[in-house]
Amino acid sequence: MRNGILAAPILLGVLALFGVNASIYTLPEWEQAVITQFGRPVGSAVTKAGLHFKLPLIQEVHRLDNRILNWDGAPNQIPTKDKKYIWVDTTARWRIVDPLLFIQTVQTEASAVRRLNGILDSATRDTISNQNLVEAVRNSNALLEKIKVKLEAQRKGEILPGAEDEVTGEIEPVSVGREELSSIIIRKAKKGLKEFGVDLIDVQLRRISYEESVEAKVYERMISERQRIAQKIRSVGLGEHAKIQGKINKDLLGIESEAYRKAQAIKGEADGRAIRIYAQAMNADPEFYEFIRTLEAYKKGIPQDSTLILSTENKFLDILRKR
Repeated sequence: MRNGILAAPILLGVLALFGVNASIYTLPEWEQAVITQFGRPVGSAVTKAGLHFKLPLIQEVHRLDNRILNWDGAPNQIPTKDKKYIWVDTTARWRIVDPLLFIQTVQTEASAVRRLNGILDSATRDTISNQNLVEAVRNSNALLEKIKVKLEAQRKGEILPGAEDEVTGEIEPVSVGREELSSIIIRKAKKGLKEFGVDLIDVQLRRISYEESVEAKVYERMISERQRIAQKIRSVGLGEHAKIQGKINKDLLGIESEAYRKAQAIKGEADGRAIRIYAQAMNADPEFYEFIRTLEAYKKGIPQDSTLILSTENKFLDILRKR
């Protein structure tokens, strides 16, 4: 009897502790919650962090993420308006903004992701297929403006001819642009996601690539274009080389001509001085001058170790006979 009386308060205490524990729950800042009773939501969503209460046993807490969530789509092959088949890989960020509606419609994040897959893929395909390829590749016409600046600089002679080809090719102007395509996809997808309590924050075209059968032809065309540009730049370089070489040759001929003129002038002046010296020497002693000149003639006219047989009447040896 006494044991039964002692056990009753303990049992009541345990039950009370269990009841308190079952009726209290905490909510961190990165979560929000919806309370359901027998599977049906009751009251409004709980979005404030802290300690909260619910009815034990009959009510259940469904926790949902309150942060911005990422979505990565599978790459899709999409034909553009200008019949270019490309692979488009998209990514998005989304958030649960109406937890109560979210629980009533999709219930879990996994189900929401499946809905996102269908809606975003459809919106992306519809948007890309209604635009030319260039709209998904570039954001603006800044490249065209760059080419215009280079062409203008070439016209003024500020850059070499052909330099603009480094950024050229036939470039189609952009009317929409990649960022605007993302905005169009967001607007289309938001309408379908709103009914699930989901808000789409942004969508980005993460990667765009050609379909394999087209990619090889594109690379070949790019290589051919680069080779054509390289050949044109080489031709321009060879032309500049010829101009520089021609100027060098002209300057060299001018230098050589001027050097020859100065050398001849110096040589003429030296010859004149030599003639004057010879004249002075001849006037001072004609016989000595004749003797020196004759010896020089012997030296030049008779090779070393030579034997000459000459007549005694030969005038060439007069000096030798006289001496």
